[in-house]
Amino acid sequence: MLQGAPSLGALFSIGRFTASRLVDLFSLAIASCLLVAHVFVLNDWSGMSADLQDPNRTSSVFVRKGIGRTEVGYLWITLLAFGLVLLAMLGAQPLIIAVSISIASALYSAPLSHAKGIPLLSSFLHLIGGTLHFLLGYSVFHPVDGRGLLIGCFFGLTFMAGHLTHEARDREGDIVNGIRTNAVTFGAFGSFIASLALFTSADVLLVVLAYRGIVPRALVMVAALYPFHFYWSLRVLSTGLTFESIRVLQLRYRTLYAAIGLMMALAVLLSH
Repeated sequence: MLQGAPSLGALFSIGRFTASRLVDLFSLAIASCLLVAHVFVLNDWSGMSADLQDPNRTSSVFVRKGIGRTEVGYLWITLLAFGLVLLAMLGAQPLIIAVSISIASALYSAPLSHAKGIPLLSSFLHLIGGTLHFLLGYSVFHPVDGRGLLIGCFFGLTFMAGHLTHEARDREGDIVNGIRTNAVTFGAFGSFIASLALFTSADVLLVVLAYRGIVPRALVMVAALYPFHFYWSLRVLSTGLTFESIRVLQLRYRTLYAAIGLMMALAVLLSH
């Protein structure tokens, strides 16, 4: 799912397909996978102790599977190094954006800063991170400009919204571990409503961009998909914000946004 943003960023800026650009697109895909893998492995490495105390996570922690923390530390360093080397070959802007993503990831996850436990700042980092992931692909074929930033904001808002839902789901485990997420500080209901408001803002932004011709006009059809997300969210609110009910909602809206991503890709390819 997280490879959608850089891939779509590349499609929005690639223009005419040539052999050399297809090679760059392939290099971007590998480098982006390495970078995202680094983000997840660093987060797991940093949050190992807390995950072991979380009843919803403890069975999947890497040390439960016989993997040491030192080995995982070497893994995230290696993933980052290879990802940055590949992106450096694609140009200065992709490299700068990738370094910025890794810095945001470190601020969020690393034990010294641990912005995951700082309300609002954690959400701001997800907004920046989601936008940068789109711009990572966009910058490979076109310098970052106002159009790229506007489209990137759609991805930043959805990334930020998705993580607020994630925090509402994991609130009980975070309370046990003393992690002051937004959901712990403002309540699961507040975090969930904020998430829904941000998802709504992202969809409205995309429809406006389509109406103004900044993205293909066919993407106004996204408006027809929003009621599904809204209805599913109301169902979760009516049944209670439990771990399982929110997890089901996440599976549903991720499928919905995967469909939106496919619509984007098809619309951009047809516009070429």
